[in-house]
Amino acid sequence: MHVRILMTCTLGLVTLGAGTQQAAAQQNLVQYVHPIIGTQRMGHTFPGATVPFGMVQLSPETDTIPYEQNGRYNPDVYKYCAGYQYDDKTIVGFSHTHFSGTGHSDLGDFLVMPTVGPLRLNPGVAGEARSGFRSSFSHNNETAEADYYKVKLDDYNILAELTATTRVGMHRYTFPQTDQAHIILDLMYGIYNYDDKNVWTYLRVVNDTLVTGYRETSGWARTRKLFFAVTFSKPFISYGNRNYTRRTAYHGFWGKFNQGSNFPEIAGRQIRAYFDFKTTAGEAIGVKLALSPVSMENALANLRAEIPGWDFDAVKAAGQTAWNQQLQKITIDGADSDKVNFYTSMYHAFINPTIYMDGNGQYEGLDKEVHTADGFTNYTTFSLWDTHRALHPLFNIIEPTRNGDMVRSMLAHFDQSPEQMLPIWSNSANENWCMTGYHSVSVVCDAIVKGIGPFAPGSAHPFDPAAALDACVTTARHRNYDGIGDYIDLGYIPVDKNGNGVSTTLEYAYDDWCIAQAAQKLGKTDIYNEFIKRSQNYRNVWDPSISFMRPRLSDGTFRTTFDPLRTIDEGFIEGNAWNYSLYVPHDPAGLIALMGGNKRFVPHLDSLFTMDLPDKYFAETEDITRDGIIGNYVHGNEPSHHDIYLYDFTDQPWKAQALVRMVLWRMYKPTPDGLGGNDDTGQMSAWYIFSALGFYPVSPGDNKYWLGSPAVRSAVLTLESGKTFKINASNQNATNVYVQSATLNGAPLHRLYITYDEIMNGGNLEFVMGAKPNKKFGK
Repeated sequence: MHVRILMTCTLGLVTLGAGTQQAAAQQNLVQYVHPIIGTQRMGHTFPGATVPFGMVQLSPETDTIPYEQNGRYNPDVYKYCAGYQYDDKTIVGFSHTHFSGTGHSDLGDFLVMPTVGPLRLNPGVAGEARSGFRSSFSHNNETAEADYYKVKLDDYNILAELTATTRVGMHRYTFPQTDQAHIILDLMYGIYNYDDKNVWTYLRVVNDTLVTGYRETSGWARTRKLFFAVTFSKPFISYGNRNYTRRTAYHGFWGKFNQGSNFPEIAGRQIRAYFDFKTTAGEAIGVKLALSPVSMENALANLRAEIPGWDFDAVKAAGQTAWNQQLQKITIDGADSDKVNFYTSMYHAFINPTIYMDGNGQYEGLDKEVHTADGFTNYTTFSLWDTHRALHPLFNIIEPTRNGDMVRSMLAHFDQSPEQMLPIWSNSANENWCMTGYHSVSVVCDAIVKGIGPFAPGSAHPFDPAAALDACVTTARHRNYDGIGDYIDLGYIPVDKNGNGVSTTLEYAYDDWCIAQAAQKLGKTDIYNEFIKRSQNYRNVWDPSISFMRPRLSDGTFRTTFDPLRTIDEGFIEGNAWNYSLYVPHDPAGLIALMGGNKRFVPHLDSLFTMDLPDKYFAETEDITRDGIIGNYVHGNEPSHHDIYLYDFTDQPWKAQALVRMVLWRMYKPTPDGLGGNDDTGQMSAWYIFSALGFYPVSPGDNKYWLGSPAVRSAVLTLESGKTFKINASNQNATNVYVQSATLNGAPLHRLYITYDEIMNGGNLEFVMGAKPNKKFGK
């Protein structure tokens, strides 16, 4: 590990209110956050500056690799989902928006790069630092902390530092003595970029320290518009731009001006601007860049409200205090390496979803109109195929009010949706339609069942749960979306009509079960009956002759050609039949019965972790690599995340305990390649947090959390109510992975789960651990 996390500020030095001063006396948990984890190979996290759930995620970019090459998809671009690759040797600048750990990408808005010497407005070529404005750098001169990033740009002898508030990124660039200092604002750069991605950009120089503008792109988010306001701590002495927009048949009469130099307004599809300064040795120039989804005026208001001055260290200290307060929601006792893994996972879990509204509450909606969030914070970046499994259930425990706002955001999405559907994968007032299922249903229904946020008794801003359930039902009845019509009529999705028909059938069945649970909670018997029946549709793709879920055709027959180990063209998305045949989280008992009971199911589950899966079976799948696989268990991809806990539904639950600890050890390490797969906006990290605490939500939508093996010596969950839920694991170490006994609030626990209410009421969960399984525990 080359990057050390160095704490350079003392929390509490800045006067930030009573809450901040109180946090200063708490543990300094930020020291265990390791933003570099997952920035290499798989993982795609970013090491930059952001506050919890911040709109601004300010981070270095290490290349400008295009999405397409010779008119075709360039597979190398996948490494740059988050913009930063640990193995790269050069930095091209620092941009303000990112996804963390996704398997597809967008964003990378408003790249800023300081340089000295002759002006270069082309980034150049990787491996040739002086071929453009990029600079070489060394990890020896790089520091990454929560809400702080620092690196020396070797080719320019410039020290670059970054920090952020919710809507503003703050830069501090320390220059050498020069008459040729430049700060480049690149409106062309983007992640997963291509020539036509920029629809339009606009830049207006208001005065010699203030510039405003916007950028509209068409990428993963088809119609995305983002406004900015940027200000400098020192007046620039000259400025200009280069417009790389291809000449069109009509270009108006702007040729009357020399627009490239000291001209206050520029517009086009491809623009890079620059601002010139003279600096003395060691002189720092500050840059503040604020974002808004609504207007330049709102961006400027966000800037003035969140960072009115130029005290970089105070902003950094406030951001790190905010992170420390966030991390204090769960405090653990364990080895330092375990704390690094745990609190880095907490950090990853609190990056997304992201706040998507201005300080005045305004945001752009899915209908492209300006809305004002009334009584809630509006969020975006909903990677729901991933995060419904553990991230939102984690929020329901330690962030129920925030998760309630996320539910409100999903319901606002539904109200604004031309298709009248809840989000599938939404970002920046766009529905991306990525991945399968309608898993916002899981999040909304889980909130209804648990009485979260807007559904909580006495909520300051209550939401009608019947209207929320109606949104779920309307989404699930949308016949022309992704096979739902066939699913309703036939009870499964034929693979001759939908290439992911088997896995989508399984995912719909789970989501339908969630609707049934919410309907039962609300006394909607007709809805319950409809959807509890639909939840059994997983049986319709089960082939008892081979004991696998199998592709089925429109005529009702199973497809004859079939390889249960193959991940491509077998009816499953990002997985094979071995993994997806276990995807019945809402009815493990029914699945076990289909497989022939414990006698056949347990050996089958055992073999998942011990068999050999040749590389050829996942070579064509970007999201699955050897790093994330144990046997044929693909921990690096989410559909398998509940598999280990299926042992709790058998007569051999102790096997889950050993496997949980093995996965925690093998798939999460404090190194740049320390994640065994994409973090997927916090899902991989949420799995770690739950499993390290000793329990996991197998089927969000019910109230049970199933026991595994705690990897911490103790933990305290501080709940919003002020109550605490404490976990203690006596004799816990690397060898003692088996639960010998457990008590809840002093009473022996004779079951393999605890409930949501038991956690939220506060109390004590005590584990006694040992080196050999207690085969009687939990039976």
